Amino acid sequence: MHPARTRGYFGIGAEGVSKSANIGALLRTAHAFGASFCFTLGTGFDARAGRLADTAGTPAHVPLWNFADTAALRLPQGCALVGIELHEDAAELPSFRHPLSAAYVLGPERASLSPALLARCDHLVRIPTRFSLNLAVAGALVLYDRLLQHGRFADRPVMSGGATHTPPPPQGHGHPVFRRNRPDWLQTPPNPNPGEQEA
Repeated sequence: MHPARTRGYFGIGAEGVSKSANIGALLRTAHAFGASFCFTLGTGFDARAGRLADTAGTPAHVPLWNFADTAALRLPQGCALVGIELHEDAAELPSFRHPLSAAYVLGPERASLSPALLARCDHLVRIPTRFSLNLAVAGALVLYDRLLQHGRFADRPVMSGGATHTPPPPQGHGHPVFRRNRPDWLQTPPNPNPGEQEA
């Protein structure tokens, strides 16, 4: 089994979550999907309690930042902040185009993202469910949807079942292609005796 290859990068985090086991489950999910970084906001994350759910030991493999509040949050240049929230102005996840570089942030299960964080988000996305989901489940749905958009997979067949062919190979660079004439420096035959100087 080969991990999916995707374009861009992403990170994921949570604000105001009180249960470290929920954070641990989210970290494990992020690690499984290939997150570049994870973060918490205003959360007293207990690493020992988090390890009960994070059996992969994510902080040893993926950078984890703990920010005191929204004002302290720092993201890479060009990284869009995407809030996952049951908000009336949020785009529904199946219709959302994920940014190539993104940081996803979720709030506590019984509350919402803070007004300061909502104001800072570049995009708001909602998972079209009847009520809020478990933190790690919500994170998994968002990251799976991102994987479908930015991953390289074979097209689904028209009939039921899986694809019968493999996905296209990753793109690479080949030899240079000249549309008109080859440059002079390529047409000059090499000197058979490099030690002899031309007269």
